[in-house]
Amino acid sequence: MAAPSSNTCGFKERCIRERVPPLLTDLYQVTMAYAYWRTGRHQEPAVFELFFRNNPFGGGFTLFAGLQDCLLFLRSFRFTDEDVEFLRSVLPQATDPAFFQFLQGLDCSGVTLRAIPEGTVVFARVPLMEVAGPLAVVQLLETSLLCLVNYASLVCSNAARFRLAAGPKRKLLELGLRRAQGPDGGLTASRYTHIGGFDFTSNVQAGFQYGVPVAGTMAHSYVTSFTSLEEVLPKTLVAVNGDSTPVDIILLTKGWLSRVCELLGSQPGKIHEGELAAFLSYAIAYPQNFLPVIDSFSVGCSGLLNFCAVALALCELGYKPLGVRLDSGDLCRQSLEVRRVFRLCSEHFSISAFDSLTIVGTNNITEQSMAELNEKENEIDVVGVGTHLVTCTQQPSLGCVYKLVEVRASPRMKISEDPEKSTVPGRKAVYRLIDAEGHAFLDLVCLVAEAPPEAGVSVSCYPLSCDTSCVSVIPAQVICLRQDMFTKGQVTQPLCSATETRAKVQSSLQTLHSRHKRLQEPDSYTVALSEKLHTLVTEIRKGSSNNSNFLLAN
Repeated sequence: MAAPSSNTCGFKERCIRERVPPLLTDLYQVTMAYAYWRTGRHQEPAVFELFFRNNPFGGGFTLFAGLQDCLLFLRSFRFTDEDVEFLRSVLPQATDPAFFQFLQGLDCSGVTLRAIPEGTVVFARVPLMEVAGPLAVVQLLETSLLCLVNYASLVCSNAARFRLAAGPKRKLLELGLRRAQGPDGGLTASRYTHIGGFDFTSNVQAGFQYGVPVAGTMAHSYVTSFTSLEEVLPKTLVAVNGDSTPVDIILLTKGWLSRVCELLGSQPGKIHEGELAAFLSYAIAYPQNFLPVIDSFSVGCSGLLNFCAVALALCELGYKPLGVRLDSGDLCRQSLEVRRVFRLCSEHFSISAFDSLTIVGTNNITEQSMAELNEKENEIDVVGVGTHLVTCTQQPSLGCVYKLVEVRASPRMKISEDPEKSTVPGRKAVYRLIDAEGHAFLDLVCLVAEAPPEAGVSVSCYPLSCDTSCVSVIPAQVICLRQDMFTKGQVTQPLCSATETRAKVQSSLQTLHSRHKRLQEPDSYTVALSEKLHTLVTEIRKGSSNNSNFLLAN
């Protein structure tokens, strides 16, 4: 495993500028900004909210991720001369040239962002971020902010589900880079699956850029590239004890192989020489990190025997092999047999290092197959997951949206024929209510001007899952979820490392009752509106209905 590298904030900001320049947006954001500018409304104070409508994967919760990149994006947001010239080429020729001068002077110095901290458990319909500022600017930010939050939160939540399925003890290795949707998708996945609960990544760039612990084993191609022991070079290895005399490790391994075959009653004639050569070659290169894949030919007849022989030779020279990887067949059954052989070798040859060898399992692992590992007897210590983790095959998008809730201090609401697509108007505060056992049981969305709920005091509210019913609850503790994150062009909260955010995730998940964390058919978590906010929604709906005949008015 490689040690995490340190990254400066400046390095991260340069990465953001390269990954998410201002032109990484939809064209209609620019055309709307122009229309606001033409009507003189571009400086009007406006407020947008970012939220999602349903928890992903049929689950009971989501993890909020991507906030740090949003903050760095805001801080570096500025159109270059080249950006502006490109926009001049794609917008209609009749576009007023003064608009392009306006774009050249834009930044986010007038933008304020309030958000729930990154790594927090969140729920559908709860506003994750509030973005306030000049109307044209906060409109231009929409697509980029959604792009930064949607996939990060989705893959982070997917990783958390895999972690719940695996249990707390089993180590998890993310190895989905080659299956990810492009380089940025792969890098984002490695970063946020670690935050969501994975221990390691195979992605070297993620280790360099974000400090994610890096780990890896060996590919079948390395094993199958060898055919003979003649290809093993060098053929010697120096012992750890300080004796500088090179030892013929091929001869030493052959002796151990005979003893292993005798112990297990195996047939030497079925052992693949090329596989043994590959193992020896790798062990000579990495005597302290020897962990080969052992199913290139036959686990029982060749791979396991060859590993034991090489590993025993390494132990005799004072090295400590790491373990093996299984990548095909019945992983549970094979892991049991592999562990049995390890214990037998440990006992028979008095090699205690064989008691702590690691067994890694990889083979198109899904959330379901991960959960089944806990139901079947097995000896797998580390599970590697790729495709189904990084591509989120159960659900490819979280569906975050970015909706206008206030202009010129006046609440705005989208009223849709589809009730799910209606929005909740006004600037808001969000509070998490905690019960006497320390579990979160309700998120209360209030108008920002309202007095906050108090511990031990009854709160009346309207759950979003109900049409009209008002309920009363008494929290034992109240947590204000929203924090000021960005003001006057500056990030106002410390930027956390991936490791620090990962710890926040686990802490936040612990506050959630197990019934909400069930992978199948979880209980729905309650999100509710305060009485005043519910009243505002009702009044705006009525007002919209009354104003629908304005064309007929005198």
